[in-house]
Amino acid sequence: MEAKERIDNLRRLMKDKGITAYIIPTSDPHQSEYLADYYKTRVWISGFTGSAGTVVVTEKDAILWTDGRYFIQAEKELKGSGIELYKMGIPGFPTYIEWLKDNLKEGDILGFDGKIYPQSDVERLEKEIGTKGIKLVDEYDLVGELWTDRPEAPKSKAFVHDVKYTGKTTTEKIEEVRKEMDKKGATHFLIGSLDDIAWLYNIRGRDVANNPVIVSYALVSKDDAWLFVDEDKVDDEVRKHLKENGVKIEDYDKVKDYVKNIEKGSKIFLDPTRINRWLYKGIPEHCEVIKGTNITTQLKAIKNEVEIKNQKNAYIKDGVALVKFMHWLDKNVGKMLITEVSASEKLEEFRREQEGFIEPSFDTIAAYKENAAMMHYKAEEGKSNYELKRENMFLVDSGGQYYDGTTDITRTIVLGDITEEEKRDFTLTLKGHINLINSRFLYGATGSHLDVLARYPLWQEGLDYKCGTGHGVGFLLNVHEGPHSISNKHNKVSLEKGMIVTIEPGVYKEGKHGIRIENVAVVEKDINTDSGQFMKFEVLSYCPIDLDGVDVELLTEEERKWLNEYHKEVYEKLSPYLNEEEKEWLKEQTRSI
Repeated sequence: MEAKERIDNLRRLMKDKGITAYIIPTSDPHQSEYLADYYKTRVWISGFTGSAGTVVVTEKDAILWTDGRYFIQAEKELKGSGIELYKMGIPGFPTYIEWLKDNLKEGDILGFDGKIYPQSDVERLEKEIGTKGIKLVDEYDLVGELWTDRPEAPKSKAFVHDVKYTGKTTTEKIEEVRKEMDKKGATHFLIGSLDDIAWLYNIRGRDVANNPVIVSYALVSKDDAWLFVDEDKVDDEVRKHLKENGVKIEDYDKVKDYVKNIEKGSKIFLDPTRINRWLYKGIPEHCEVIKGTNITTQLKAIKNEVEIKNQKNAYIKDGVALVKFMHWLDKNVGKMLITEVSASEKLEEFRREQEGFIEPSFDTIAAYKENAAMMHYKAEEGKSNYELKRENMFLVDSGGQYYDGTTDITRTIVLGDITEEEKRDFTLTLKGHINLINSRFLYGATGSHLDVLARYPLWQEGLDYKCGTGHGVGFLLNVHEGPHSISNKHNKVSLEKGMIVTIEPGVYKEGKHGIRIENVAVVEKDINTDSGQFMKFEVLSYCPIDLDGVDVELLTEEERKWLNEYHKEVYEKLSPYLNEEEKEWLKEQTRSI
């Protein structure tokens, strides 16, 4: 069944239910960024496979909203579907809520599935269109009614993440949470986001591909803590661990009953962007709701010394896997059939050889030539899968989940001759990368203050990229983690000591090429002067940057110095784990310029 037919079937079902417009977000009951297959309703209805987007369907219109990472991909995947693309963040395109406000009239009924729709968006809808006399209906999973061959809900087993990795026990983390609850005047803290729950209770799972989480809810009061989870997922070791740390286990489906029975006069803290409408409606009217970013979000963003030490170790292993892969690629491209897909598989092989590797931290982006202009391109057998040759550039954005950390790194590899334009764009990307990662900044600065440092060399040549520059990274958790980021979008969160962030500027030219250079760094203290405390970035990820892409004449002396020192460290840290041939290859790749 094609997307066009699915949309037609949805319209018939909407008519039966009296629904004028229906919203299909990219979401699950926990507002996760990446979803288990069971929850990929937006992918099923539209055929668009990107990780972000919202579809709105009316009797006449079907529209997908997505961001700049996916414009090229969405245009390709939506062809023939009858679904129109609205480009988020681009002048002339309203948001989906603005569009609904302009196109719905009094008496119309707007539907969505409250189990996967965040409470924060309901509040936005009520504010923006509630005054027009439009009724909101939140009880229908219409896509679920149509999706006859829907995959099973995830059923992986939970496992304990040992304190030798986490640096803090579950008991210690719960106590930290309760201190923050006291500051906010809260008696209860309700958590729906899977990464927050995994972090708080030092458990992990495999319910979502690439994200080591377990589908669950959590509730913390001044005296008790609960985990609501399918009990088949909890073995004796996990049960013992939770009991020792004062956590009670209840069935996943009982969470709303517990919330409904919270005693009168209680004050419940929650994050409305991470709690679904269905659960929120279970909160008794006699309770006060205090809204804000999850307490756990800020706590887990600042990594402790044990986590940082472990994370550094994970990046050494990851760097070794990458060097082995790049060496293999250099020796074999043009001699044997290597495609974007087979290259991805080979890279995962090298990662699997590393101690403590669990799975990739996201689907590898292995993009050759013009495919790299799609920021989140995914090669697939039978669809798009270039053969690699001794020419052009190959972008590889990949990462791993290890017991001692989560990794994310991008390298653009020069496979043969490249044009002057490509070399210039590669070098401008490198200049932007160095400019930010080598910066000193005053404490209190946010990622939105620093974003321009990475863009500046590109802007001088009339270039830009339509995405953020960096994101937080979890610790054996989600590869994208807030609350901090580096972006031209406003962010009020200061970069604190211990926060881990990516730095990844790029150049993306549709039909031509895509270049991204990404390292991961941890925020550390730098000098303290009369002007205040200054901060800096300490690089965590080590892997050569392809010198064949660099126009040395465009680099300043300081930039050359940074690159030479970085490459010296790459060789020193990774060479002990390589064989002689790989060492010699790495020595050449990290030569001084």
